[in-house]
Amino acid sequence: MRHSEEFFKDIVRHVKLKPKMTVDELIREMAGSGCFGAGRLAQAVDIYEQMLKEKALIVLGLAGAMVPGGMKNVVTEMIKRKMVNIIVSTGANMVHDLLEVFGGYHYKGTAYIDDKLLYKHGVDRVYDVFIPEVDFRESFDKPLIEIFNDIIRHKGNKIYSTPELMREIGKRIIDENSIIYNAYKYNVPIFVPTIHDSCYGLTAYEYRKYHGGERIIMDAFKDVSEFLEIIDKNNSGKKGALLIGGGVPKNFIFQAAFKVNKPYNYVIQITTDRPEPGGLSGATLEEAVSWGKVGGKASKVQVIGDATICLPIIVAAVMERFFGK
Repeated sequence: MRHSEEFFKDIVRHVKLKPKMTVDELIREMAGSGCFGAGRLAQAVDIYEQMLKEKALIVLGLAGAMVPGGMKNVVTEMIKRKMVNIIVSTGANMVHDLLEVFGGYHYKGTAYIDDKLLYKHGVDRVYDVFIPEVDFRESFDKPLIEIFNDIIRHKGNKIYSTPELMREIGKRIIDENSIIYNAYKYNVPIFVPTIHDSCYGLTAYEYRKYHGGERIIMDAFKDVSEFLEIIDKNNSGKKGALLIGGGVPKNFIFQAAFKVNKPYNYVIQITTDRPEPGGLSGATLEEAVSWGKVGGKASKVQVIGDATICLPIIVAAVMERFFGK
């Protein structure tokens, strides 16, 4: 019995390696294979390249411990090269960015250690990354309180959206490696929908209670209005989302498309989560189609893998295609 030819259009081409291969050359070999994680990674590079070619409005969702995990300069390079137009981030990533601006460090550690011992010695752990507890006080709390003072001094009791606050912070620092500084410099808004659920919220509390400062007033609904307006006004162009993890940034990005009835045309999600437990981070992009968040004909791929591996590879390959080797 002869099999239908429609099932056998493309053969699997085995990956060929050679000395001095570039990142994009390796990705193209993976595309030839087209299978499993390698095929999805290659597809993600193609989709990201298409976003840039189409001059799509590109939104980066930043969840997980990306700054502690060494991904900060990947994001700043994306900002500098106009490979992203908007960032939606957890508060934690922006905390760790500012921590390094003011002299704090993240150290290579281990996940296999007695955490009671780390607590005794004032060491905070993010999987296998160590951060001295003192750095949060000296390289985050104190400088941020000074920034709060300067903002109040010049702006008074203004009600801020999170992009407005991030912009005010960005204009008061200078660090070419900082996400916040480069976002300010290149006019890329940073939305932090749960900013209070981070050291920004804790420091704002300390600023008022122990330092006699005025309240830094945030309006969470203002964030929604500003983001919806950006998505809604993008009438002529296409929209793309690059989601690192999921959680609040993913939903914040997607709910806007749902509300204004303008689904995303391109979506890449890097995640290690599964859809079966019903968690948003693992929710498939096909599921998002049912909500009108992702277009039925959208170019989309869900890359199952560690973002600290996948993101640099994707960005490096796309940079090679656009900006040369």
